[in-house]
Amino acid sequence: MAELFSAISIRGVTLKNRIVMSPMCQYSATSGMAGEWHLVHYGSRAIGGVGLLIVEATAVEARGRITPGDLGLWDDEQIEPMSKLVGFVHAQGSRVGVQLAHAGRKASIDLPWRGERPLKTDEGGWPVVGPSPIPFGPGYPTPQVLDEGAIKGIVSSFAEAARRACRAGFDLIEIHAAHGYLVHQFLSPLSNRRTDRYGGSLEGRMRLALEVAEAVRNVIPDGMPLFFRISATDWVDGGWDLEQSLALARALKERGVDLIDCSSGGLVPDAKVPAKPGYQVPFASKIRKRAEVMTGAVGIITEPLQAEGIVSSGDADVIILGRALLRNPHWPLHAATVLGEDVAWPPQYLRAKPK
Repeated sequence: MAELFSAISIRGVTLKNRIVMSPMCQYSATSGMAGEWHLVHYGSRAIGGVGLLIVEATAVEARGRITPGDLGLWDDEQIEPMSKLVGFVHAQGSRVGVQLAHAGRKASIDLPWRGERPLKTDEGGWPVVGPSPIPFGPGYPTPQVLDEGAIKGIVSSFAEAARRACRAGFDLIEIHAAHGYLVHQFLSPLSNRRTDRYGGSLEGRMRLALEVAEAVRNVIPDGMPLFFRISATDWVDGGWDLEQSLALARALKERGVDLIDCSSGGLVPDAKVPAKPGYQVPFASKIRKRAEVMTGAVGIITEPLQAEGIVSSGDADVIILGRALLRNPHWPLHAATVLGEDVAWPPQYLRAKPK
């Protein structure tokens, strides 16, 4: 059997294969609530055979949204639409998680197809927050600095959102600490210039990430896996890097995190990222081997043989696909054919299954 199509158990959850749908914002929610677009979008990938779908960045506070169209779990009213989505995915034999997030200084942005620019208050925008008064880039607002009381409130917001995710029926939680959003902003010395307990040393800069992980782990069932997405490097000298990521991964493992989702970049707008097929796989491989924790590989993984090679060589435990699944919701069914695997197809589609 191809390793890509072997089952994997993480705590009390078993995935039917190693193919994971990356959390990719759809910017199509109303007041943080999922709608028909989300049901069709995620449901079609479940029909296509994905083992695990991770629902896009879901804000733990209204001010933590990237855009006004982001999903949220800061209010009980947001549970029921998510529960409907979860139920449909489960009916197709797939598992589904949700990524809990706070955008910090990268919040209050217009939708990508409307220009992806900072919104002013009279355009529906809101004040942004961060570890230090450093804007994301030119033209972006200076964030309000979070004091320790506000930080504790955000930690609590992550925990409460996790409780709501459990009530919605999600199989696992992922914490978003990558791509320049709030937890990443605290981790990197480029965006965190604090001199209190939440800044300065690596220990101080990691404090929020570890507190969020502990708070979420404490409110979810023991059998529920906890993932943690990081940017393994800022791709900027003097920023967050792989060695710091290894230290963080070890500390997260001690606090009950089960898998590190290894992405990179996003903290500053001018980073030079050497993007090419599989360019982030070495991060997943090194963290898996040196921190002795499960990892997911992501980043221009498009071909079935490429994905199979990553898991069969032990570079990562799962493959996390993004754009490839946007282009082809049935990528896993195609990959099974390429790799010679006979996997179950939806009965409604059997007439199209290759002989």
